Amino acid sequence: MLAFSFAVFFLIITPGPGVLSAAGVGSTYGFRFGTRYIFGLFLGTNLVAILVITGVASVIFSFPYVRYFLLLISSAYIIFLAMKIAFYGSKINFLKLQSAPSVLQGIALQLINPKAYLVNLTFYSGFAFYPSNFIIEVSLKLLIGNLIWIPIHFLWLYLGILFYELPIKKISKKIIQYVMSSSLIIVVLLSIVSMEY
Repeated sequence: MLAFSFAVFFLIITPGPGVLSAAGVGSTYGFRFGTRYIFGLFLGTNLVAILVITGVASVIFSFPYVRYFLLLISSAYIIFLAMKIAFYGSKINFLKLQSAPSVLQGIALQLINPKAYLVNLTFYSGFAFYPSNFIIEVSLKLLIGNLIWIPIHFLWLYLGILFYELPIKKISKKIIQYVMSSSLIIVVLLSIVSMEY
């Protein structure tokens, strides 16, 4: 159980679309909208966990090119989120870039995020600490995973909010928005490069 807890901690705390977008939403829109977005990520993460546990995800990924399709869709979506963060407060106002990401957008990000499936597959197919009862083991894994997931995402949101609430010049805040959005785009590029290997 301890090995599972450490695995959850290290796989979730590392920068990925979920935590980076939470920090970006916090740095751009503040606590209220960030919390709403994290709630969507939370629901999406648990939906992905259920899809993995029930085997539905394995069936979906057994079809050729599904992984590539999800990568394409998630990359486009993450770039859209990056643009919302980067161009918030500017005169560029296309595709409703001024509105904060919603609960549904948080859910959508997790459902189309290939990393979410891979991480959950690692969690639920390995680390058998209660092999005599599948239901108890999965329930404990869901509980432990969420008890670690929630504070880590709020930590990243808080780091983003620190920048949002700091009394710094507007140009500095704009630079922070660009850094956060660029970080999301770097994650997309790394995901694409990793698909080649």
